[in-house]
Amino acid sequence: MNIPYKVMVMTLIYIILLCILSISIVLFFSFNKIYIKTSAMAVVMALGIVTEGALLSFFGMHFFRGIYGKLLSTFNLSLWTSFIFSLSMTCFKGKFKELHYSHPINRFGIGTWVAGTSICGIIIYKEFPQWGAVSEVLTFLNAGLWAVYLGLCMRSFYVLSHSSLKENSNGILLLTTVSTQSIVLLSNTIFAEIPLIINKTLLMIGFCFYMVSAFYIIKRYITSSWIVETDWNNTNCILHGAISISGIACITTKVLDERIIQFIWIAALTVFILIECIELWRLILRIKRFGINKGILIYDVTQWSRIFTFAMFYTFTSLISIHAAILSFLKNIILSAGIWIILFLLIMEALLSIQFVFNTYKKSAGRRQTENGVTFPS
Repeated sequence: MNIPYKVMVMTLIYIILLCILSISIVLFFSFNKIYIKTSAMAVVMALGIVTEGALLSFFGMHFFRGIYGKLLSTFNLSLWTSFIFSLSMTCFKGKFKELHYSHPINRFGIGTWVAGTSICGIIIYKEFPQWGAVSEVLTFLNAGLWAVYLGLCMRSFYVLSHSSLKENSNGILLLTTVSTQSIVLLSNTIFAEIPLIINKTLLMIGFCFYMVSAFYIIKRYITSSWIVETDWNNTNCILHGAISISGIACITTKVLDERIIQFIWIAALTVFILIECIELWRLILRIKRFGINKGILIYDVTQWSRIFTFAMFYTFTSLISIHAAILSFLKNIILSAGIWIILFLLIMEALLSIQFVFNTYKKSAGRRQTENGVTFPS
């Protein structure tokens, strides 16, 4: 197959840009001795579904299959490759077990590696079709990672059920569902024919993990005393995000009746409203208790899960067919207003991330000066 000269040139430009961005981020990690957190791939997940889901649904194929989509995708791929480098470095430095494996609950965060790789495989396949072979290889490698991850999670669930750690259960457990359904989406995007039995099995595994994870989370908040402004986790929004990605997986595989998928959407909407009401309540109480700066304008990698879940619900809503008048009215409101909420959250989180990176660099620079015997007043 002959590839047009213009396509070859543009592909080369994107490859060069990808390399420059990836190397720059890797050098920043190395120079400042930074090891990313286990759930850091949530950034890749969020940016991926915003680009390939929400923005594509709102602005259309023409807008985001052009230069804008490719630039955003290239940036996301550079984050993914640099994060993989950082994770690899923990193995060489002997820190992998300490940072990513030792704590049974934190172990669930490895699910972001699976889901992040899935979205990157889809991005490569759709935005850069000439790299299709890369997507195919990623699919098989990611399926292997997913299998290992589920084994780790089964062990973690066993530990939770026999220890007091279950009192710290939160939405991170639901990454078992998110990662499983991401494999469904990746495989059905890359390959034309996936056996029905495989799709049904994966979907069922995802739903089963959702029931188990939701049980632990709900039990925690029902049986334990807790304060919403400090004990409610950012990751709890995955309670509705996991339903949304399951709904999208059902639409993609076409293994369920349209009425059942509508029921799943109603469930996602109901949980979305419930969880986000708690989030608003938490927001108000945190501002009252800590003020705006310390209450909400602080960076935490788990905040990206909110953007991921919002964009996932928006994408699910854009794909579903609804005939009931009231539900159709709600769908139109969500699609009209939701995109601007997602973009607002994305911009705010990006600014907080930039501030966090800048502060990290300042601390690292101060530490190096101290090690060299030079100190500066703060």
